[in-house]
Amino acid sequence: MTREVINSVGIDVGTSTTELVFSRLTIENLAGPASVPRISITEKQIAYRSAVHTTPLLRPDLIDAAALRRIVLAEYTRAGIRPDQVRTGAAIITGETARAVNADQVLAALSELAGDFVVATAGPELESVLAARGAGIDRYSEHSGGVIANLDIGGGTTNIAAYRRGRLLGTCCLDIGGRLVRIAPSGSGNPAVGLVTTPIAELARANGIQLSAGEDADPGKLLAVARLMARQLAMALRLVPQDDCHARLYTNTGHRLPASIVPTEISFSGGVADLIRPGPVADPFRYGDLGVLLGQAIAEDSAFARLDWHRGAETIGATVVGAGVHTTEISGSTIEYAAALLPLRNVPIIRIPPDAETEPAKLASEISSQLAILHPESAAATVAIAFSGRHATTFARVQAYARAIAQAAEPVLAGPNPLIIVLEKDCGKVLGQSLAALRGRRDDVVCIDGVQTTSGDYIDIGQPVGAGRAVPVVLKTLVFNDQHRNNRRSDEAQYQPEWGDVPVP
Repeated sequence: MTREVINSVGIDVGTSTTELVFSRLTIENLAGPASVPRISITEKQIAYRSAVHTTPLLRPDLIDAAALRRIVLAEYTRAGIRPDQVRTGAAIITGETARAVNADQVLAALSELAGDFVVATAGPELESVLAARGAGIDRYSEHSGGVIANLDIGGGTTNIAAYRRGRLLGTCCLDIGGRLVRIAPSGSGNPAVGLVTTPIAELARANGIQLSAGEDADPGKLLAVARLMARQLAMALRLVPQDDCHARLYTNTGHRLPASIVPTEISFSGGVADLIRPGPVADPFRYGDLGVLLGQAIAEDSAFARLDWHRGAETIGATVVGAGVHTTEISGSTIEYAAALLPLRNVPIIRIPPDAETEPAKLASEISSQLAILHPESAAATVAIAFSGRHATTFARVQAYARAIAQAAEPVLAGPNPLIIVLEKDCGKVLGQSLAALRGRRDDVVCIDGVQTTSGDYIDIGQPVGAGRAVPVVLKTLVFNDQHRNNRRSDEAQYQPEWGDVPVP
C-alpha cells in the first residue's frame, strides 16, 4: 500500500487576529494490488497551532506587511518547519482586512512565503466553508437529521454556511462583527466610541439611534446596537422577517441563503463565539470593541433560542483550521497530466451544465460559447473545462467527446497555455490520452477526475502525490469585495509590500 505524509499550512489574517496552523495529511492507496489505484487522504492531524496574534495594521485600511512577515516567519521557526517542506494549504485574508488597500499584494506575498503550493485567496464564500469545515459542522451534519447553519462571527464580518447530511446548501456573508464599533479611552478616562463603520452607523440610524465617533461609550446604547446586529443575523437565517436595512448589510454580490433553507440547528465559530452568553456583563468593553455586547445580544435573542445549539470543534480557530486541514482534496486516480505543467494556480473554471454534455456537439457548442464569454478578447487564456463525464460510457463515446473538446478549445490549444479538463466520473486518463492522441503530443493537456465543481470556482492543482497517481486539488472562490474595492484609495497601485528576501527558518 502506497503511503505518503505531506505538510499543510493554514494562515488566516483576519480583522482582529492572525493565526497559523500546520497539519500533516496522510495519503494512501486503499485499493488492492490488482485493482485500479484509489488514492485518499486517510488522516488529517494538526501538528502545530500558533498563538493568536493581533493583526498588524498601519491604519484601518492598510496591513503592516513587514510586521505580518515577522509573525509568519516566527511561527514557522517555532513549528520547526521550513516553507519548502509545505506541500499544500491556504493563506486567506478575511473580514475587514480583505478590503485593505494592499490586501492583494500581501496575499500574493504570503503565498510565496508559505510554500510551493499554497492557495492564496480572499472571499466570503470560501471563508464561510472553511470556517464550517474547521468547526466540524460538515461532518456533524452527516449524522444530523435537519439543517445546521454555522455562523462564523469575527471582527468585521459574519460568514454563514448551511449544511444538510454533509452537503453544503448555501453561504452568505454580512457586515456584522465585533470590531465594526471600536471603543477607546477618552481624555477624561471614560471609554468613548473610537470608530463606527458606515454599515453599523446606518443600521443604528434607521432604528432611531444616533451613534458617532467621539461620543461617550454608553453600555445601554451600545447593547441596543448589538441587539440590532444580532437580529440581522436572525434575518439572514429567515428566523424573522427581513427589514429594509437587511439587504445593505451583505458583502460582495449581496447574495442571500436560498429561501428553501430553514435551519433547525445552529452553531457559532469565530472570536465572538466564545463571548456568547447572557448578561449581565462585568466589563462590556474589555476588548476595545462591541464583541462582548454582541455575544450577549445573540445569547438573549429569542429567534436563536428557538433552534437547537451545537458547539463545534473549533471557535476562534475554525477558519485557520479549515484553511490548514480541510482545503486540500485528492483527485481521482485515473488521471492524465504532464508533470512539467504542475503546479497550476488560480485557474477559472468553465462549468458545463448537465444538459449540454449529453451529446458531443452540444458540449462543443457550450465550450465555445463560454470561452467567448469568459475571455472575449483572448480565448487562449488558461481555463479549466469542467463537466460530469457521466455520458462518456464507452471508448468510442470518449473519443467523440475528445474530438468535440479539441475542436471547441482550439483557441486554447493554439496558445501558450495548457488545456485543463476536470471531470467528476473516473474517465480522466482515457479522455486525456484520447486528446493527446488527437494532438500528437502529451505536454499541453491536464485531465483529472474525481472532482466536483461549481460555476465561479477557481482550481489549483499541485504536484503529484501517491507515487504520481493523484494530485492535490483545491477549489476556491477567488474574489475580493468589489464594492469596497472600488472605494479603495488611489495609492493601491503604488503600494508594494516590503517582504524582502525570505530567509529559511
